[in-house]
Amino acid sequence: METLEHVKFDIRTVDNAPEASKATLATAKSAYGFTPNLLGLMANHPALLNSYWAGDGFLTKNSVLTAKERQVAFLAASYENNCHYCMAAHSSIAQMNKVADDVVEALRAGTELPNPKLNALSNYVKVTTVKRGRVSDEDVAAFLEAGYTQEAMLEVITIVGLKVMTNYINYLAQTPVDQPFQPNVWTPRD
Repeated sequence: METLEHVKFDIRTVDNAPEASKATLATAKSAYGFTPNLLGLMANHPALLNSYWAGDGFLTKNSVLTAKERQVAFLAASYENNCHYCMAAHSSIAQMNKVADDVVEALRAGTELPNPKLNALSNYVKVTTVKRGRVSDEDVAAFLEAGYTQEAMLEVITIVGLKVMTNYINYLAQTPVDQPFQPNVWTPRD
């Protein structure tokens, strides 16, 4: 992975974060038992941290996709954005949500998923990511024919948007993968 030598961000904690980031970091630490490095980096810009945190929380509470499907979508977008940190983190979270090992392995390899419906979701997230939202009629038809709804299409936009925030900062800051995610370290493609 290319290292950006000129960019160095501090990983903030509740003790040294900007005031507007402290409450979110405290909540995250309470929820996870640690403060993920990603959130510590985002804390350098409170609008980034709080937009991501609130958006992810609202998505979780109002999702039309299952927890497993959301992890498939997060992994598909992170794969396309070549994000080392999010691939490790979401592989771990997918395992916690009992996403089948062969599905997680396929997502990490960028190959077809063994589950046709989840494969359609992964493909739709990937084309949304790669085409920057300019999906074709064929892309939409394949997604809807797999049993997803128009509302799920909008949720994919939400997921891709959240992944833009996380994937881009992880590339820029070269976020160190947290210890809980180390078993799922992922090497980006060239």
